[in-house]
Amino acid sequence: MEGSINDLAFYRLEKAKEDLERSKRELEISDYKLTLNRSYYAIFHAIRAVNTLDSFDSSKHSGVIAHFNQFHVKSA
Repeated sequence: MEGSINDLAFYRLEKAKEDLERSKRELEISDYKLTLNRSYYAIFHAIRAVNTLDSFDSSKHSGVIAHFNQFHVKSA
């Protein structure tokens, strides 16, 4: 099972990289709305990759973000 968790995390990180590359291309042609959208999803997929290594997933963006904040963001 550990291999499948790592595989899923790797897949999600690759998806994040693809979205980041797409964001860069859209920025070059001044499509700022799509640039912002792809940048958001690059970050979102990277966070899901990290959460996967915690054996956590959620179907809602708010759940993904909340878990990441709770376990991976240091509060002041």
